[in-house]
Amino acid sequence: MTMTPDHPSLVTRIAVGKALGALVGLAGFLTFPYFMADVGWLVRFGILFWYTTLGGIIGLAGIFTWHPVLKVRLPWWVRGPLIGGWMNFVLTFFAYDFMEAVLINIFGFGSPLASPWWFAAEGAVVGLAIGWAATWFGGEGKAAVGH
Repeated sequence: MTMTPDHPSLVTRIAVGKALGALVGLAGFLTFPYFMADVGWLVRFGILFWYTTLGGIIGLAGIFTWHPVLKVRLPWWVRGPLIGGWMNFVLTFFAYDFMEAVLINIFGFGSPLASPWWFAAEGAVVGLAIGWAATWFGGEGKAAVGH
């Protein structure tokens, strides 16, 4: 299924991606103290900026609809989750201990949901939503860059 808005635009893709990313980041910013009372402002702003940037990257990646090495199509429902999951995987890789502490506070020690690697799955879901919205409103591929 190809979504073609009336006026495809890379700027619209990036703006939609950043706006949705900012909403997800704002939700994290506002709710983080409920999960971990002693979390500092630096972490809260980091989550806000992380998801805003993630949305922008997913929006920008919408111009790539073909993988040149693997020779396969890259529809929005592959690009978004792949980028979102990968970026949150990298974040978890570098902040494993902190993210583990957050999830233990939420789900309790020993719970299968207390694994920090669930953040990668969460990133894939967020990436799917951002990829869909950016494509719906801004188009994709060469049409989005005016060719």
